[in-house]
Amino acid sequence: MSDDYQIEIPPSFTALHSDARKRLTIPLRELRDRYEVCEDLAQHLTEHCRNIHVEIGVDEQELLARCLQGLLSPDGVVGEAEAHWVVTRLAELLGWPHPALPAGDASVS
Repeated sequence: MSDDYQIEIPPSFTALHSDARKRLTIPLRELRDRYEVCEDLAQHLTEHCRNIHVEIGVDEQELLARCLQGLLSPDGVVGEAEAHWVVTRLAELLGWPHPALPAGDASVS
């Protein structure tokens, strides 16, 4: 049986669901599903955040903080670590500075 999954999951996301010995703490299929949800959230929020920043003038860091707050709500679809990953990925997609991203090179991959 071949594994036809073609999406490369970044190490930064895999680390969220790995133990100290770098073994997955959830089944691979679930990791893939969780990654797709988180990546889709970041992609979806990109245009929304860009529009709010340009049209209303809300500060980049304030928008990222608001997104994190929304993702951390009790009825959110992601856990705390995933929420932080989504916001870091969102900052990367937008090219905005974020404490979790290295200065000068925005990449959570």
